[in-house]
Amino acid sequence: MGQPRRPAAEFVRYLRTETTGGIILLAATAVALIWANSPIGESYRVVRDFEIGPHLLHLNLSVGDWAKDGLLALFFFVAGLELKRELVVGELSRPKKAVLPIIAALGGMIAPAIVALVVGGGAPGMDRAWAVPTATDIAFALGVLALTASNLPSSARVFLLSLAVVDDLGAIVLIAVLFTGSFNLVAALVAVAGLALYAFLQHRRVRTPWLYVPLAVVVWVAVHSAGVHATIAGVALGLLTRVRPDTGEEEAPAIRLEHRLQPWSAAVAVPVFALFAAGIAVGGDSLAKVFTESVPRAVFLGLVVGKAIGIFTACLVAVKLRLAEKPRGVGWRDIAALSLLGGVGFTVALLIADLGLAGETSELARAAVLLASTVCSLGGAAALLRRNKVHGALED
Repeated sequence: MGQPRRPAAEFVRYLRTETTGGIILLAATAVALIWANSPIGESYRVVRDFEIGPHLLHLNLSVGDWAKDGLLALFFFVAGLELKRELVVGELSRPKKAVLPIIAALGGMIAPAIVALVVGGGAPGMDRAWAVPTATDIAFALGVLALTASNLPSSARVFLLSLAVVDDLGAIVLIAVLFTGSFNLVAALVAVAGLALYAFLQHRRVRTPWLYVPLAVVVWVAVHSAGVHATIAGVALGLLTRVRPDTGEEEAPAIRLEHRLQPWSAAVAVPVFALFAAGIAVGGDSLAKVFTESVPRAVFLGLVVGKAIGIFTACLVAVKLRLAEKPRGVGWRDIAALSLLGGVGFTVALLIADLGLAGETSELARAAVLLASTVCSLGGAAALLRRNKVHGALED
């Protein structure tokens, strides 16, 4: 058999799932904000900070940490599967198609970091806070695109998806480098051995979940115990999953797993994480501090200004220097509208803020992420609706 079929029906399915997941994510965020700021707000903090799990291997984590370290591992596993598929048989496997989203993603990470560092200066916490605005949220960005831009060419959707996948890879690298605590070599070796066994089983075409599920748990525990953020286990397992189907095989394991796990990731894992990450104080003082305190102001401007400028400028330079080509049927105004969606940081940005910052600084940074994501969602939606009308008129 040939390569697994990409796009059309499968891509539509992916966007539908992300659209639904984005709506559930938005609902979970609203619940978190209302709950945390209600008269029973203390119960939110009690539930979030309640510790469960065995003390063995330091797995007595709070509910919020289980959502952050455990459930998000599923999200990153699905992201790893998507990245592997893109690299092997998707858009990123074709050099001419891959160059533009890769360069755009790099521009969309470097520019926000520079903006944040310039705005934040030497404020306490900026040594890690600069990484917060580098992330783009796949669920929200694709959800807004699917809801507002039905007439845009499919190449625009593929461009944004590819950009977000590469952006996620960059965020994963930042998490691994910046947020690795005390390193446990023995646990790391166990994790490497587990990953090697997973790769061997994939190579030998073993399919039973009775081996893979316990092995994935062992790898997750080992990575967590090694001092590396546990979500890295999900990415690594995703990247080691086989993408090309064998002769007579209807679907490769990566495609099959993505179909089965994507709804759980988008509709359960990410919303539950948001429920316990987005519950921050949003009183008048808190919102004012987003614009008066250095760190949250840097995060906000990094997402709102840095992302749009970085993505669009990187695309412009790459095309003018003939390093890449624009997606077919997509104009510069379309790319500008898509660039605005890059500032929707949300899931991974909240994760980085939670990992890298503490106390009030963390809360304000997360408030900045929520506010910036709202601004970029509305701005991107408005721009895409205008472009959608233009493309619709051209088709008539």
